[in-house]
Amino acid sequence: MIIGITGSFGSGKTTVAKMFTRLGAYAIDADKVYHSLIRRGESCYKKIVRYFGKDILARPGQIDREKLGKIVFKDKSKLKLLNSITHAEVTKEIKRIIKSKKSKFIVIDAPLLIESDFYKETDRIILVANKKEDQIKRIRESRGLPAKETLKRISMQMPFKKKLAFADFIIDNSGSKSSTLTQVREIWKKISEDILDIDN
Repeated sequence: MIIGITGSFGSGKTTVAKMFTRLGAYAIDADKVYHSLIRRGESCYKKIVRYFGKDILARPGQIDREKLGKIVFKDKSKLKLLNSITHAEVTKEIKRIIKSKKSKFIVIDAPLLIESDFYKETDRIILVANKKEDQIKRIRESRGLPAKETLKRISMQMPFKKKLAFADFIIDNSGSKSSTLTQVREIWKKISEDILDIDN
């Protein structure tokens, strides 16, 4: 059972994914896969440097994700270009990881699950919802980004209302962690029952 977890920037997808791992799922973080593929010598590195220039490099020649982010989140066409370079490689690597695991439940924590079309590879989709002010606070604490920059990045993603059409489950992450965990457990129970029905 492959479960896709998505949501807007700062919605708490990774927190939700970690809760599923405590229940027995194996989690794949699409952002971490992406970061591994843009390292020097990896599959996407040369193409990104070729298109965005050596100004995005930090020492010793690694791509500075902050510099690259400032470029692509100011211009949708450049973000689209970056995604065209990386999406296929990220998808390929995630599929490779899935094949290598024997876990009955695999969750994919992916902000661009729908935009990249990887949602077609999943059995269930969970959409994580949060208030804008909570998203801003979460990103400020984790990445140090100001509110204006966070809102800009949120606006560059697919609108939440459009993502709703793809969701099998919605998790309201605007309350306490215990409230979120209760929702995760309810979904886990439902998905586990679905697997039993399939096996029978």
